Amino acid sequence: MWATVNEILTKIDDFVWGPPLMVLIMVGGILLTIRMGVLQIRKLPLALKWMIKNEEEGEGEVTSFGALCTALSATIGTGNIVGVATAIGAGGPGALFWMVLAAFFGMATKYAEGLLAVKYRVVDKDNHALGGPFYYIERGMGSKWKWLAKIFAFFGICVGLFGIGTFSQVNGISSAVNSFFDPDMQWTINIPGIGTYSWTVVIASLILSVCVALVLIGGLKRIASVSQIIVPFMAVIYIVICLMLLICNITKIPEAVVIIVKSAFKPSAVAGGVAGSFIVAMQKGVARGIFSNEAGLGSAPIAAAAAQTKEPVRQGLVSMTGTFIDTIIICTMTGLSIVLTGAWKVEGLQGVQVTTYAFNEGLPIPATISSFLLMLCLVFFAFTTILGWDYYSERCLEYLSGGKKKSIMIYRWLYILAVFIGPYMTVSAVWTIADIFNGLMAIPNMIAIFALSGVVAKETRDFFSRHNKQPFE
Repeated sequence: MWATVNEILTKIDDFVWGPPLMVLIMVGGILLTIRMGVLQIRKLPLALKWMIKNEEEGEGEVTSFGALCTALSATIGTGNIVGVATAIGAGGPGALFWMVLAAFFGMATKYAEGLLAVKYRVVDKDNHALGGPFYYIERGMGSKWKWLAKIFAFFGICVGLFGIGTFSQVNGISSAVNSFFDPDMQWTINIPGIGTYSWTVVIASLILSVCVALVLIGGLKRIASVSQIIVPFMAVIYIVICLMLLICNITKIPEAVVIIVKSAFKPSAVAGGVAGSFIVAMQKGVARGIFSNEAGLGSAPIAAAAAQTKEPVRQGLVSMTGTFIDTIIICTMTGLSIVLTGAWKVEGLQGVQVTTYAFNEGLPIPATISSFLLMLCLVFFAFTTILGWDYYSERCLEYLSGGKKKSIMIYRWLYILAVFIGPYMTVSAVWTIADIFNGLMAIPNMIAIFALSGVVAKETRDFFSRHNKQPFE
């Protein structure tokens, strides 16, 4: 039965993530890069400065840094550890090249999303901010496009409940915990109608569900406060671990880079055809890249809209740093670790096992310690992603339902239930479902980005012309 379901899901995934959608996302990023004058390079230092310097007296619910951490909590997750591994496993090392290239152009897309989110957001008398693609579609493109905004909001709910938000994150957590504590499946339980699972998976799903429920009850401000603590702390730890691995294997980095670039254009030159075609490498790289950094997806602007800021351009620049940190730094480090240790060529490894192998082989510390550190990073990354995507999908539901609190509470409990059952989904099915909903969510958002690219260009010109004769604060 599962084989049939997986085959159907794979066909749907291949259709959704076919050349048209990849071209739509890449061309959108390229168009914005040209119109903004390669802003992601020219203004990156300023963006990084503003990333940690909050704006005073701005409208919104959380600080600019808090909004970024909420967005990063949703992006820095299993995509950085498991997603990179699955992309390289399916498309070869070349998938990393396309992932980074897509992220470079995706920085311009993420900038546009953050800018539009603040420009077209709605802030009520209680300082409750609501914004994102559904609002910049409706208010920017006109009310006649409200149907497109509703389609986005619907797919946003599905991505949260069935895609990035729950199944893939929890599955990644349970796999990592199980691989560390019970790799030989010595302590198992048979769940009728589902299968045989390790007790570690069952216990992990229970603990995770309780922790998620405790945070979600507090709403955005609690999610933001938790994210501001966990995200920077775990990101720094993971980057330090990866840097240690790369430094210890520094002589292998040039060869790994050559393999990645060659495989991006001619996989057979590296893997004898095993890694698949050029199109597969591009497809998996772009798809997993967007899964990781969400540029073009339309999720991050939902968090950006809540930022305490008066300047859309400023928040756009801050939002842009999320893609830079998530993919160009963290995913590249993970991918290089996998390629230079040869983990991608080891048969029988899947998902987090690939990255675990790379850490065990590449780090000058006992395998038990490296596996534990990776498991810890994955657990916290995935946990914050679950929190961030609940916020995104609840805002989508709030837009669709007109703010009915009962609907949001029901959804919140369904979300917690999805977290609980996530470990019992198959790995391939989980990632395929996530890819499908990602693609469907990206389509209406990218249509809006194209339609409003002129607004983005004008806002950018106006902002920098106002400030070109005085120092930035």
